Amino acid sequence: MVTIRLTRRGARNQPFYHIVVTDSRKRQGGKSLEQIGFFNPVARGAEIKVRIDLPRVDYWLGQGAQQSDRVDALVKAYRKQAVAANG
Repeated sequence: MVTIRLTRRGARNQPFYHIVVTDSRKRQGGKSLEQIGFFNPVARGAEIKVRIDLPRVDYWLGQGAQQSDRVDALVKAYRKQAVAANG
């Protein structure tokens, strides 16, 4: 099964996550099919906290991919933010 999940990058005490599409049987930090965004939980000032390629998320969900719980929450919040910014 294909999964959309977070993979951790960054230094100790400075987490940074890539949002990736990968086979669920692969290990958490292993090779992924595609990187579709990032999440920076310690963003300060003008740094971008979340960036997600929503058309690619929709494509992979249409192909049967499953999102992790955290990615699902991030995508929902990002969609809400995108609608507010454009609306």
